[in-house]
Amino acid sequence: MASFDRSIPPGGEGKITLTVNTKGYEGNIRKTAAVYTNDPKRAQFTLGVRAFVHVPISLRPRYVRLFGREDVRITRSIEIKAGLDKPLILEPGQFNLEGKLTYSIEETEKGRKFKVYFTNIPGVEGYLRGFLNLKTNYVEKPVVTISISGRFVKAKTSK
Repeated sequence: MASFDRSIPPGGEGKITLTVNTKGYEGNIRKTAAVYTNDPKRAQFTLGVRAFVHVPISLRPRYVRLFGREDVRITRSIEIKAGLDKPLILEPGQFNLEGKLTYSIEETEKGRKFKVYFTNIPGVEGYLRGFLNLKTNYVEKPVVTISISGRFVKAKTSK
């Protein structure tokens, strides 16, 4: 979002304010804005903003994708990392892919890092889209939502 002085006298100064919504971002980000003027020597230029967004809890990758044959067991994982200087506690919450996938949570670094593993249930075919909510002890982020999607195709039968 940008706000700016609409009219600047020749040789004068003006102000441009850029606002960046960092929701959904983490780590290093860079945003740019094109500025158009009626100055024949510099009709256009670009302003840039760089920032580092700290988050209470980070997910790597940010979502889970599983693709394969329905008769082959496929496992994918996601790492959850504490971003605050206090131990993180995760508890199972709502999971809407019961009967299609299983999941397990492993604490890899006490109070700091976790791995969540997702495995398909053999014999289940078709598209899937869902989520796992994990409750946390962080008031800054009381629930972590992991988005999950995938597709399992029927195994070819030999004749």
